[in-house]
Amino acid sequence: MENYIRLALRGAGRLFAEEKLLAWLGVVGFVLAAGIAAYIGMFGPVVPPEGNVASAFSFNAAIGVFMLSIAMLLPLSGFKARARTAIRRVFVPIVVYAYAVETIQHFRGVNPRFSQSGSIIDTIAGTAFGLASFILIIVTTVVAVAFFRHKLLAARPLLILGIRYSFVTVTLSFAAGLWMIALNGRFTGAGGNIIVLHGLGFHALQVLPLLGWLLERSRAEARRAQLLLHTGSAAWIVSVAAVAIQTAAGRTIFEWSALPVVAAAGLLLCLASIAAAAGTELLKPRFAPAVPSFTDLEAVNKQF
Repeated sequence: MENYIRLALRGAGRLFAEEKLLAWLGVVGFVLAAGIAAYIGMFGPVVPPEGNVASAFSFNAAIGVFMLSIAMLLPLSGFKARARTAIRRVFVPIVVYAYAVETIQHFRGVNPRFSQSGSIIDTIAGTAFGLASFILIIVTTVVAVAFFRHKLLAARPLLILGIRYSFVTVTLSFAAGLWMIALNGRFTGAGGNIIVLHGLGFHALQVLPLLGWLLERSRAEARRAQLLLHTGSAAWIVSVAAVAIQTAAGRTIFEWSALPVVAAAGLLLCLASIAAAAGTELLKPRFAPAVPSFTDLEAVNKQF
């Protein structure tokens, strides 16, 4: 068991070697979420008058996953060291502020975004939170655009295509975030919950690059690999779109109707594509990547 743990830690070290600060920032989110989970187990989630630490738990965990994803993807973007440093300097203070506001305000019993009972300071903090969200969208979009350069696609076509698909889906998640800001809440209609759409869109950053990476390492024939990648990625996007339409109609996705069934079918099809790709993963690569390793920044940058 110790050997497996050691190998896992060594693999994680290589994976995040180029963006250790962003990776540790992601770990902070999990630590906060774990602490909040322990608190909920002892005292429950509600903190009057408006606080709900369960929301802080899910937010911190989600941002943790997001930062780990960015830490993995940023070295593949082709940005030079100076550009990556600038991006890092924007991400770090915004994420630290988001962790602090989301956690502290809920424990104070104040809604960190849409407070109805807080002071003027709480209102300012919430407004700043919204501004930070806009900046986060802008910087993430800058990172996303980098992956749509042709030379980057030539280096690792399957992985980069998966990343491109993931960022297309993330735009729907950003739209959902702006939608919640406009509504001053997450609920719409009788049963619509925008946070489900928001979270599902962001999880594309983990799922679709994984699909591309598995296919890159497989012995699948080129046409079959591309078919699996396009099928799985398109299925995820269709699923997110179905959730978006259902939510816009003010209806819950947890019901037996056409759109939730389409959403579930899309997710299952995407997972089936990943399973098919994983069936031949770790065998001798048919598509040898131009970049020697996932985190070899120097090799990536020499191509631009």
